[in-house]
Parts: sequence; structure tokens; C-alpha cells
Amino acid sequence: MEIKSYLKRKLIKEKKEKVLIPCLEGHFLEGRCALITGGTSGIGLAIAESFLKNGSDVVISARNTERLVGTKEKLVEVCNCDSSRIEILEIDISRVDDAKKRFFEFSNGFNKNIDIFVNNAGVNGGQVFPDTNEEDYDTILDTNLKGVYFFSQEIAQYMIRRSIKGNVLNIVSSSALRPAISPYIIAKWGERGLTLGMAKKYLPYGIIVNGLAPGSALTPMLFKDTDDNMHLDYSPAKRYVASEEIANLATVLVSDIGKMIVGDIIYATGGAGVLTYDDMSY
Repeated sequence: MEIKSYLKRKLIKEKKEKVLIPCLEGHFLEGRCALITGGTSGIGLAIAESFLKNGSDVVISARNTERLVGTKEKLVEVCNCDSSRIEILEIDISRVDDAKKRFFEFSNGFNKNIDIFVNNAGVNGGQVFPDTNEEDYDTILDTNLKGVYFFSQEIAQYMIRRSIKGNVLNIVSSSALRPAISPYIIAKWGERGLTLGMAKKYLPYGIIVNGLAPGSALTPMLFKDTDDNMHLDYSPAKRYVASEEIANLATVLVSDIGKMIVGDIIYATGGAGVLTYDDMSY
């Protein structure tokens, strides 16, 4: 019987249907305004939706204006909110000087103070060590670490100049716990360390910095074309993490509920990465 059960699990593809994730809705972020990088899809989009449903205005940023416009229209419909609560900002954080200039110009003409910053933009790809090429390394590190570092610096300086007490939330990854054998993992190790450094540096200014580290999430980054199958064999939880789950946690972390969580990385991995490192080829 045990052999039959084992063969059945291995030979028949398991399917875990999409689970119902309730969206945390209320007034947790009433009167706040958040800037979310990488806000047009996946986790960034889910966070924008959750923030809007909890009272915050949002600025979604990405590299493509057309996608930003489409995302804004979608959020207005899904959240049943006034379009004035959503602004768009075309920025490529890997182009440091241009990103800083664009944010400076935007913030000077923006009539609200941004008091929540979600560092979500990121890219994946390339080969693992020792087959990584320099071009892939630079592409990933320029966005996932260099861009994150310098754009975070710009946001922190903006908050201090305006005496804004707020939150910075870095979307890290469970990869930050794994042996660093790819550019992506190296970048996430760096972002994990930056989270601690920023938390210590900026807490005296009333700026709370934390990290949120998903495991494998059902997002376009993993090239999933459908969300009707949540099954993930290598995860101890046997499923992907849903973007809505990350969004709910993000809302709690940047709200007054999370004020005493400082410099921490909250892992939402279904056990992948925290219970075992043998879950990914990279």
C-alpha cells in the first residue's frame, strides 16, 4: 500500500487549487501615501490594491508608461476608488541618476507627502555559478541591488528633508537565506543586509524599515501563465505563496500595528528556504 501511494504521488501530477485569500480591508493606512516600485504586476500590484483598500493613496512606478496607465485603470475598477488616489511614475531604478532626477521632479510637483515606500522592483534570470555571464550579472545587480540601494537612499533623504515619519518596506526573498550561487541570490543577500543597515540608521528619524521575504510566488516573474494550480512540490507547504498573502503582510508591517517590528525580515515561504535549502536549482 505504501509503494502504491508513493507511485501515485510521483506519477500523477498533483494539483492544488487556488486558495481563497481574504484581503485585509479596513482603515489601517488611512491618510497615508505609498510609493511602490514594480507596481504593475504580481506582488507590487497586489500591495497597491491592499493599500488602497486600507485607505492609503498610492504612487505606482515601473519602466513602462503604457502599463502604468493600464494598471491605474484596473486598480480604480477593482478598488472602486477615485482615480485621484492613484498616481503613476515612470522610473527605471537601474538608471540611478535618471531615477533620482525623475523622483525629484515628481515629488516637487506632488501635493502629498509619501510616507510609505515599498522597494519591490526586481528582475530574475541568468545562469548559476560558474556559468554566469557578466551581462546577466550586471543586469540583475543593477536593478536588484544597486538600484535598490541608491533609490532607497533618495527616498530616505526625501523623508528626512520633509520631516516625514514613515515606513520603508523592502521586498526581499527567501533566496536571501540560500547559498549565494547566482546574481539574484547575491542581490537578495545584499538587500537583506541593507534592510538592517537602513533600519538602524533611520529609526532615530522616525522611519521604520523592514523586509518581507516571499518564497516562490505565483507571479509573472516565475513565468506562470495561470493561477489555477497552486501546487509546488518542493515547498513543505506544497504550494506557491499568493501575491495577496504578501500584500496583507505588507499592509500590517507598514501600519501602526507593526511599529515595534524594526529591522526584521518576515519570511512568508511556506517553509521553503527556512526549513530546507534544497528547494531550488539556483
